[in-house]
Amino acid sequence: MKKILWFCLSACMPVGAEGDAELIQLLLRENLDHRTFAFSDVVAASAGKKVIPLDESNAAHLRITTAVRTALDKALGELSRADSPVRKLRRINEASRFFEDSLLDKINSSEGLRCEIPPAKNGELQRSGYPDLKITDKASGVVAYLDPKLVEAKSLDSTLRTFYYEPKHETLKINDDAIHLLCGIEHDGNEGAWTFTRFHLIDLSKLRVRLKAEFQASNADIYPAK
Repeated sequence: MKKILWFCLSACMPVGAEGDAELIQLLLRENLDHRTFAFSDVVAASAGKKVIPLDESNAAHLRITTAVRTALDKALGELSRADSPVRKLRRINEASRFFEDSLLDKINSSEGLRCEIPPAKNGELQRSGYPDLKITDKASGVVAYLDPKLVEAKSLDSTLRTFYYEPKHETLKINDDAIHLLCGIEHDGNEGAWTFTRFHLIDLSKLRVRLKAEFQASNADIYPAK
């Protein structure tokens, strides 16, 4: 595997318009719209950590997934009730925080496991960014990262981007060799009265991802103060 990804090459290019032009040409030649990368390679290159494949014949892995599945079963039931705080939300995306909090509490109460918000490299606890939760099996030291995602049942085959990983050194939250799990939480799409129907626990060690390169500007860039 290459030690650095192609987008790190900018550090080696000359500064200024000539260097910018070379980098832009390099980006365009990479044909990113049609390329995919192994998520495990992206993590290794950006964080220097291994993505460990899930193996439920391993006792520690099984303890983690059993606790996650149990917690998800309970969370789906609780947050589907008529008195659920989720029913007061305007947008379904806002419900993700409730699932994160529920899973954190329930997994953390499982014997032999610790669940927490993963600290970034700068030591700060931040809720935004991948991954959302860190689970540690106390006996073995095995770590698993868990990322809950809400998904409407009828959109499981959608091609819209729903998984994001943006590696920024100081705020990087992947600081361990670990299992990487995504739990897709299905809902019925009944706006304001959402029912959560089932979940999918996905091992991300085989996931392939795309890099979206775009040239962008903010309103502050477009409309500078006079």
